Amino acid sequence: MPTAPFPAPRAAAASSGHTVAIDIGGTKIAGALVHPDGTMTATTRRPTPRGVDGDGVMAAVAEVVAELSESPLWASAVRCGIGSAGPVDASRGTVSPVNIGAWREFPVQERVVAELAAHGADLPTVLAGDGVAMTAAEHWLGAARGHANALCMVVSTGVGGGLILNNQLHPGPTGNAGHIGHISVAFDGEPCVCGSRGCVESIASGTAIARWALDQGWKPSDTGSNAPSGTAGAGGDATAAGVAAAAAAGDPIALAAFDRAGRALAAAIAATATLVETDIAVIGGGVAAAGDTLFAPIRRHLAAYATLSFVKDVQVVPAVLGTHAGLIGAAAAATMLLPSSSS
Repeated sequence: MPTAPFPAPRAAAASSGHTVAIDIGGTKIAGALVHPDGTMTATTRRPTPRGVDGDGVMAAVAEVVAELSESPLWASAVRCGIGSAGPVDASRGTVSPVNIGAWREFPVQERVVAELAAHGADLPTVLAGDGVAMTAAEHWLGAARGHANALCMVVSTGVGGGLILNNQLHPGPTGNAGHIGHISVAFDGEPCVCGSRGCVESIASGTAIARWALDQGWKPSDTGSNAPSGTAGAGGDATAAGVAAAAAAGDPIALAAFDRAGRALAAAIAATATLVETDIAVIGGGVAAAGDTLFAPIRRHLAAYATLSFVKDVQVVPAVLGTHAGLIGAAAAATMLLPSSSS
């Protein structure tokens, strides 16, 4: 079903034709044809295969491309954008998603280009990590629209992000610029999975929030909400969502877990704003669904970190595109990063 139309990205203001958008994640592989005005048609999706090898996962991507090719609008496609869970290496066109174990340095861009050609579409193609794609989407249609310099973040199982600088998407040479999750904000912090120490992700990801709360003695209730700490409930929600529900009900450990996460995010947002003069931070992802439980401590701590005159007014707002961000972002990234002559 088409979404509502929106103005095209600045880089595509004069372009025509559609963008093939492919969104690859740990649970689903989705595709759409995205119009220059932002509407999506011919949307399709497949579950991400489990228990298969790399080619088995790619087979689902090929099915998505094949279904898109059946659209009467297929012949008007002029570019393709692939958004994928990371790590990604856009310079090589490869991905090694943490949540897709069968893909390690998998040449997804080359394989997608081959599938497009097999269906009569020899298209210039861009690969972007999901954080960069979300950034492109929120700048085009979402909460960062109208801001020339923005940081956009995904706070979920991990913490990723991307940058808009001077109205341009800035993915960096390998597509990983803006990866705020691996900025260290705790000099003596615990080791991070990346090999560093005290990273934002090791404090503020949904996984880290839940782990810290449990380590401090928090016990999930049956409802995931208002049981006091130290009272276990069978089958309670031990995820960040359960911690958020407990925090909303006033649980002190749950509140402390989100305060700790908010402080880490605030420090990283302030550092980024100081470095490149971003004036807005847009936060999406599952943990952002906690609303003020997350945003209130971020904003409170930000006042203590963003003190210089050129960063003290940085805004922190929730992302608005939700589940559409992956496909919209893949299309927006392709439009912004490919030469305009390709259209």
